Amino acid sequence: MLNLRLEDANLQPIANKVLAGERLDLDDGVALYNSNDLLAIGYLAHHVREKLHGKRTYFNVNRHINPTNVCVASCKLCAFGRKPDAPGAYTMALEEAFRTAGENWTEAVTEFHIVGGLHPDLPFQYYVDLLRGLKERFPSVHLKAFTAVEIAYYAHITRMTVKEILERFKEAGLGSLPGGGAEIFAPVVRRVICDHKIGAHMWLKVHRTAHQLGLHSTATMLYGHIESSEDRADHLVQLRKLQDETNGFQTFIPLAFHPANTELGKLVEWDETSGFMDLKNIAISRLMLDNFPHIKAYWIMMSPRVAQIALRFGADDLDGTVAEEKIYHDAGAKTPQVMTRQQIVRLIKEAGFEPFERDTLYRPVVRTETSVSVQV
Repeated sequence: MLNLRLEDANLQPIANKVLAGERLDLDDGVALYNSNDLLAIGYLAHHVREKLHGKRTYFNVNRHINPTNVCVASCKLCAFGRKPDAPGAYTMALEEAFRTAGENWTEAVTEFHIVGGLHPDLPFQYYVDLLRGLKERFPSVHLKAFTAVEIAYYAHITRMTVKEILERFKEAGLGSLPGGGAEIFAPVVRRVICDHKIGAHMWLKVHRTAHQLGLHSTATMLYGHIESSEDRADHLVQLRKLQDETNGFQTFIPLAFHPANTELGKLVEWDETSGFMDLKNIAISRLMLDNFPHIKAYWIMMSPRVAQIALRFGADDLDGTVAEEKIYHDAGAKTPQVMTRQQIVRLIKEAGFEPFERDTLYRPVVRTETSVSVQV
């Protein structure tokens, strides 16, 4: 039995469940979010993390590509999207996107992470050609592309089914889906923060369909705005339920709301999330999502320093090198836009963990002076 000292007596039944390997329920999740006993919550989460991964901490060498910020939606939480004629609006021609992908090719990238706006005029074939062109030029790079929101939009404008869209993309080279657009599943909250986006049912449907087609994906939750403890706990339970069904999610990423430059940020005075809240969301995610292999501390959102500490609060993954992230920096994120492989390795080692370079599917990446290979 772990020597755990609780400041919050309400956590004792939850601690008993965690140490016995039992699943937490919705009420447990609410109790965790309502508790300020962060060290106890983190201790429990770290216990689970070590059972799953020991000292191993994952990262990858990846690059973000945002082909367009033109978007028909006007979500209050977003600072990235632009109307077609707005200042700062852009759309990459395909050759420009391919050139961007190959820029600064100083480290062997194993993943392109591709998301963008819901462009009103780009044909569906543009996105197919984007994937196919990237795969032809960079055949060894995994393409993680298009959120559930984008997939649903393509289905809408083409009158194709979600399954047909994903099949077309898979044939063109799509390897997996990112988890963006989930925000918070609570309908009342979504009507305020992202009323132009698909609802929870469609987000879950897209990921269910992707999993059924053999495509893995990640999942996210946006916190630190108007959501309640109940909303957060319910969001995690819904994700866990789909994972029970499909086992297609690889990673969960809690995302902190950045209010600067957003319409939602102008409605009331907002403070950015605290390190306390960031660590609590990492830890509770690890405790509630017992069927998710990995919990990611996304350093772009919470800063490299807090992400490093999160490795002691349940996280086992730091994401990757990224290179030119736009979406959260447009919303005011002050973190760097790129970290080198060496910087990530140093953060992990300083925290007392063992760096493990992975590809998107969590297979080990082996580097020599002359080559990079993935162990299948």
